[in-house]
Parts: sequence; C-alpha cells; structure tokens
Amino acid sequence: MSELVKSIGERYLSVLDKIAAAAKRTGRDPGAVRLVVVTKSQPVEVVHAAIEAGAQILGENYPEEGVTKIQFLREFSAVEWHMIGHVQSRKAQLVAQNFNLLHSLDGLKLASRLNRFCEETGRILPTLLEFNVGEEQSKSGWPAWDETRWPELVNDVSAILVLSHLQVRGLMTMPPLGESAEYSRTFFQKIKRLQVFLAERFPQTDFSELSMGTSTDYEVAVEEGATLVRVGTAIVGPRNYKTED
Repeated sequence: MSELVKSIGERYLSVLDKIAAAAKRTGRDPGAVRLVVVTKSQPVEVVHAAIEAGAQILGENYPEEGVTKIQFLREFSAVEWHMIGHVQSRKAQLVAQNFNLLHSLDGLKLASRLNRFCEETGRILPTLLEFNVGEEQSKSGWPAWDETRWPELVNDVSAILVLSHLQVRGLMTMPPLGESAEYSRTFFQKIKRLQVFLAERFPQTDFSELSMGTSTDYEVAVEEGATLVRVGTAIVGPRNYKTED
C-alpha cells in the first residue's frame, strides 16, 4: 500500500469514527449518515488513492473536471459520483448523463434542462434542492433565510416535483463560514425545519436526505440530522484552487 493511500485511509477512518460518535450522541444510527469525499481540484492520482483507501462516494464541484475523472477511473464502477457544486445551465447535460446524485439543484431553468437531457437518455437523476439559509449573496440556492417566506418556495418546488426524470430526495445547504463549528448549528437547524416544512406540504415526496456539513463542521451537521456530509480537506488534504469550468 502506498503512503498516499495509507495516509488518506487513516484520515478517512478517523472521519467515519467521528461521524459515528456524533450520531450516537444524538441517538441516531451511524449507518444513516453517508460520507461524501470531496475531490474537487484534486489530481486523479489522489482520487484513485482515495478510492483504494475505501472512499465509496466522491463529490465534485466542476462538471467537466468530474467527468474527466469518472472516465479515467471507470474501472471503479461501484463508486458513486456526486455533483455538489453550482451547475451552470450550459453544463446540465454533463451532469444529467454522468453523475449519480446532484446535491445542488437551485432553480427551475436548470431543473428543466436536466430533465430534458435525462429524458433523452431514459435516465432518472436523483437530486437535492439547494437552499440558502445564511442570506449570503455569493451562495447559490433558493432564498430561505426568512422562515416567514417559506410558503413562497412551494410553487417552485411543486414545479420541480412534476418533472418525470428528476427524483427529489431531500435538501442541501452551505452555511456561512464561521470561526467555529458551533456557528453552523443554527443554520443546520433551520434547514432541518425547512425539510419538515416541505415534507408536510408534499407528503408523497421523500425529502429524507439532508446534505450539509464540511471538514470544518460535519460533526455538528450530523448532530443536527445530516444524512450526507461533504468532507474534503480533512481526508485528502488541501486542494489546488481553480475557477469554474
């Protein structure tokens, strides 16, 4: 086993242990939380090492970069590839045809394009709806920081739920960056309340997935109900930053 695989493997197992401990602290089943290893801007050799170290779900932010890695590592057919970053409408086809789950559906235009491309290939794309609960203009997602205005979200959600080739499975959010993990807790609690709000209004839809938490705050996210946590740096190390494809 190479040193790279060994070091990533040790960090991967450490994160899994912390996820399990966080789940148990709140009476949750650790098996209800899945770990997405974020490999955006990481070279293929690091992604390969992460898979060898045990990673089962990989998260990418940029469609073209992600598809290149998927094609290069096609031998690992059991690995799930998740698109977790903002998707430009012109990149919808890449996402519709290559990824197992989209965490970041943030508008009707994108939803319509994804549905059309999936329909052309006879594919169903599981997806999460992204909501902005932190009132940050730089963040994507439907505006959801004001709970009194949540009823205004219902029409858009309803329009997406009728798209035959998208399968909504839950919600995703990215809270503002704070000085401590604890800072994220109120934002995680808010998206959890929004999850309940939408589930009550659309009882025929399964909103059970909740994607939240990164290297800095994933333990708090698990305590507040995350079913998917997106952890990169704490497992594969710092990344080379890049601009959007």
